Amino acid sequence: MIKKLTPHPSDWPGVNPQWSHTLAIPSTASVEAEGSVRTWHYLDNLAALKSAGKEPVGTVLCVHGNPTWSYLWRSVVAAASEGEQPWRVVAVDQLEMGFSERTGLARSLADRITDLGDFTAALGLDSTDLPLVTLAHDWGGLISLGWALGHRDILSGIILTNTAVFHNSAEKIPVALQAALSPTLHSWATRGSTAFIDVTLGLAQAPGGLPAEVKKTYKLPYTTAEHRCGVRNFVADIPATEAAPSYRPMLRVAEGIKGLDVPALMLWGTKDPVFQRRYMADVATRLPQADIHRFENASHLVAEDEDIATPILKWLDQHFISQQTARSLHVQAREQLNPVSTDYRPMIAEVEARAKDTSLAVVDMDAAGDGTSVARQLTWQQLDAEVTRIAAGLHKLGVQRGDRVNLLVTPGIDLTALMYACLKLGAVIVVADTGLGLKGMTRALKGARPTWLIGIPTALAAARSLGWPGTRIAATSLKPAAARALGVVGSVTDFETPSTFELTYPQPDADAAILYTSGSTGPAKGVVYTHRQLAAMRDAIAGTYDLAAGNGLVAGFAPFALLGPALGATSVTPTMDVTKPKTLTASALASAAAAIDATTVFVSPAAIMNVIATAGDLNTQQREALGKVGTVLSAGAPITSALLAQLQDIVPAAALHTPYGMTEALPTTDVSFETIQQAEADAADGMLGAGGGVCVGSPVFGARVQIAPLLADGSASAEVTEEPSVTGEILASAPHVKDRYDTLWVTEGVSTSTPGWHRTGDVGHFDAAGRLWVEGRLAHVLVTSQGVLTPVALEQAAELVPGVRRAAAVAVGQTGAASPVIVAEVGPRFEGKKTRAGRAPVELTRRVRQAVLEQTGVEVSAVLMVAEHPTDVRHNSKIDRPVLATWARKVLAGKKARVGKGVIAW
Repeated sequence: MIKKLTPHPSDWPGVNPQWSHTLAIPSTASVEAEGSVRTWHYLDNLAALKSAGKEPVGTVLCVHGNPTWSYLWRSVVAAASEGEQPWRVVAVDQLEMGFSERTGLARSLADRITDLGDFTAALGLDSTDLPLVTLAHDWGGLISLGWALGHRDILSGIILTNTAVFHNSAEKIPVALQAALSPTLHSWATRGSTAFIDVTLGLAQAPGGLPAEVKKTYKLPYTTAEHRCGVRNFVADIPATEAAPSYRPMLRVAEGIKGLDVPALMLWGTKDPVFQRRYMADVATRLPQADIHRFENASHLVAEDEDIATPILKWLDQHFISQQTARSLHVQAREQLNPVSTDYRPMIAEVEARAKDTSLAVVDMDAAGDGTSVARQLTWQQLDAEVTRIAAGLHKLGVQRGDRVNLLVTPGIDLTALMYACLKLGAVIVVADTGLGLKGMTRALKGARPTWLIGIPTALAAARSLGWPGTRIAATSLKPAAARALGVVGSVTDFETPSTFELTYPQPDADAAILYTSGSTGPAKGVVYTHRQLAAMRDAIAGTYDLAAGNGLVAGFAPFALLGPALGATSVTPTMDVTKPKTLTASALASAAAAIDATTVFVSPAAIMNVIATAGDLNTQQREALGKVGTVLSAGAPITSALLAQLQDIVPAAALHTPYGMTEALPTTDVSFETIQQAEADAADGMLGAGGGVCVGSPVFGARVQIAPLLADGSASAEVTEEPSVTGEILASAPHVKDRYDTLWVTEGVSTSTPGWHRTGDVGHFDAAGRLWVEGRLAHVLVTSQGVLTPVALEQAAELVPGVRRAAAVAVGQTGAASPVIVAEVGPRFEGKKTRAGRAPVELTRRVRQAVLEQTGVEVSAVLMVAEHPTDVRHNSKIDRPVLATWARKVLAGKKARVGKGVIAW
């Protein structure tokens, strides 16, 4: 006889003892003898709600996996019990697990599905008239979905955290489970010791792991070998192969849920070594209606690593109480602010319209030589033929409309042709550049789940070794041995030119591209654009800068290489390492401009700095080519008027513009050099609201901007204003603003919390002339003992001090009582000596503190210095302030610390 477990909920941190219940229930599982009655333990907040005079609006049925128990759901039970619209939460301990009865029987997947049905029937959940939603984790996901298929009449919704509903027997199961199933380790690791439990609890991502009292509570039901038999049997029942008894029941559930049309939510910790992203992708294909959010810093125990209760309750409210989702509200408001244009013209239309035009369309410069000669060029006729050839070849390989295609190809003609071929097919372009680093790219691509991956050999090798998803296609010609080694199914260079290849245009509101952000303020986010929104981006650029057919565009900023052909402009990619914009030289820029008689140049601020630094190398012909440029655009980060003045000397006839925007809304505003000079003059004269940041001008063609004022805790208000001199988060609305974030439901909800608008995460204000000034990032706002401070004004003041190239303002200390600290970039050598990162010399500290105090009235507590700031590689100009803040805290605490950020490039 197995010793009975007695629950003591008063000893469980985070649990209201009123929630703990036991119930004797007849068992109908096939493994049980007829007439068996089993005792279940479960958490249920219904009695607590009743005693507080509250009536639940619905029920959430929570099912744990192995080796957890109902304690996993304590935060959801607590949160659901609060508020005016409380939910009843029933969190079950499965038989053999938690504080439910140990029967000594090995229960299969089918038995556990039957068990759950016995439980819900006994508890009266099968006859509820209120919404009933399942919430599950680990193998509880498969069990809860099996139950759902048998209770379709009462099922209202599905919520899943890290789980799997299908395992392809042809693939190996995750290494962590292989070890647990190993004949030599299985019984010892799962029953004979707490090793399996310890490893599972050790997956928590909080610094130092789970709190000791929480870890102890998780282990309470599993202190003896006989009480761990359920853990062992649960592992043994994993359907890893077709021969496993539970394989066919798993298959029935996996196929069956494709017919469930109820709302679904998936919350996933992407660091999980067990239920990896491939399982998330599989579930997503079976539940295409699901809202998905990836917690990039969470692992297997996502409920311990992240606040899942808040998004769960928000999602429940939207689907079952208010009956209107945040997405639907946002789309309605967006359509009101930006009525659908009747002038929609697909991105590919211009290329197809010029299919007989023999004038120059695209040019590549010779990167292998000195960068000043043309390596390759295509006319519009040739470009259209190349796009058609590639589109037909991809289609023949199996690329379908709606398939996601990851492009890992160097910017230039090849990438341009591939992009337009995908647009022609209706395939969705996925772009995650190498500036994210190998780790960042792996995270991004596994999140995007592309069906196809087209790359150059270096990228294909990385894809194979790192397990990047997508059937691989070579962008270049490969020898047969290399093709086999890289696992490619074809090469773009081998595609044949079709005699005819006609396709209808994709629907305007179908997905067209997923562009990844720089990752400078957290894990890179996939930004989804529809065909209509990409076309609107083209139109915003054309309408703002009067770009049209006949213009020549130097695309020194990779995102805009896509727009040249759509605008009808002849475009050229200068010789440079696109992952390192500061590698663009003045000679390379001038030669690219000369190759097409360029009228417009688009470069990043980091590129401009190097162009200025290398301007002395220009010859007479190159200076003449740059003298013909009429417009220079620089986006990606603020640029000073001093640098713009130096740039003006190199392009004397050009109107200089520094558009402001982000991957989600590019561009948002525009400002000319003349407007910047006027704004700075107004600031010097004390004009109301001028100064205290970087002037980025006025909204571009079709765009609107407003401000959500900052609150005392550094967050942004839900209210909005267009009043001058009010600092807050910048909100943007335009026809070309993103459609959504990919599989980031929580993040998307935050960014569209003001329906119809995108919350940019930047902070700024309007001046009295209606010009927008950017003061930094919302995430970088300093909540100090001197109040809420934005970083840019402090940094600009520090940069007035001779010797300070760039400055970053960070906060050190507890929020609300922190002190502002300046980290100065001074170059490899300072005052004749090699720069040592750490506290700045006394005199430099004095000058910086004085400058900041005089310009802003803020007292800086310390000044540190580095040779070079860690930056986002995509722009080489966005300072990584969180990295600097962590480093500064360590330095000021007397600890040794390195500052830096590793990157890759191919």
